[in-house]
Amino acid sequence: MGILKKPFFRGQSENRLDVKGRLRIPAKYREVLQQHYTDALIITKRDHCLVAYPPETWELIEEKASELSLVSPDSHAYLRMQISYAEECEFDSKGRVLIPPALRAEGRLNTEVVLLGTLKGFEIWDKVLWQTYREEMKERENYQRYTDYAASFGL
Repeated sequence: MGILKKPFFRGQSENRLDVKGRLRIPAKYREVLQQHYTDALIITKRDHCLVAYPPETWELIEEKASELSLVSPDSHAYLRMQISYAEECEFDSKGRVLIPPALRAEGRLNTEVVLLGTLKGFEIWDKVLWQTYREEMKERENYQRYTDYAASFGL
C-alpha cells in the first residue's frame, strides 16, 4: 500500500468514461478498497461533482443521516440532494464501475474525468469543470478562506 499506512484515498488521477459510462478506478484507490473495505462503491452527487465511498464508510454516513431532524427543511434538503442520489456500484471483471446515467447527468460528466482523493472517499469530476473550479480556488480570497478553515482544525 505504499509508505503511508492509513487506508485513505489520496492524490489525483485523470481517466475516461467509456461509451457506456463505465469508469476504471485507479489501482491505488482499488487497492485501498480491496485491502480494507468491501470491493464496491457507493456513488452519489455533491455540489459540482460525484463522490464515491466504500460501503462501510457510506453506512456510517447513513447512520448519522438517520439521526437528522424529521421536521427540519435542511435535513430534508440534505436527504434529497445527497442520500437520494446514492447508488451501489459494483466492479465488473475488468475493474470498472458503471456510473448510472442519472448520476452522470447530475455530475455533468463527459468522457474525460478527474478523480480526487478526499481521504475517506474520492470525488469524480468532469475534467473541464474541475479545471474551472481549481482556477477559482486559486484566487487569493478563496485560497485564504480554505487555509484558514484547515488552520481552525490545527492543520
